[in-house]
Amino acid sequence: MHFRVKLCVSVLAFAALLGLAGLPARAQDKQHVVSLSELNKDAARPAQTRQSNEEAVRTLLSSDQAQKAMKSANLDFQKVDKAVSQLSDEDLAKLAQRSRQAQSDFAAGRISDRDMLWIILIALGIVVLALALR
Repeated sequence: MHFRVKLCVSVLAFAALLGLAGLPARAQDKQHVVSLSELNKDAARPAQTRQSNEEAVRTLLSSDQAQKAMKSANLDFQKVDKAVSQLSDEDLAKLAQRSRQAQSDFAAGRISDRDMLWIILIALGIVVLALALR
């Protein structure tokens, strides 16, 4: 009789272990807190932000006022454009914010052509300095 009790306890323990071994597999079937598509979106966000910031700066630099400012400073647009892509994320974000603000102020009539020209010259100076300091 003693042997049968040990055998039953052993079989029950073995069955319990098999049951517990399946728990991690079933736990993985549950939906995660953050889905894979959300992770992919979060991973792509910095690249999208950088591209948007570069576009804002390039839009300002491709304006007529910027082209005139670059000619007066003897700067080639291609070199400046290349320098924009080499800026750090922080410098680019700051310059893009200023570019967007300057464009919206100019469109709203809050700044004159001369003021816009100064802003563009300052932006060009920042780009050239950032490139030179690398």
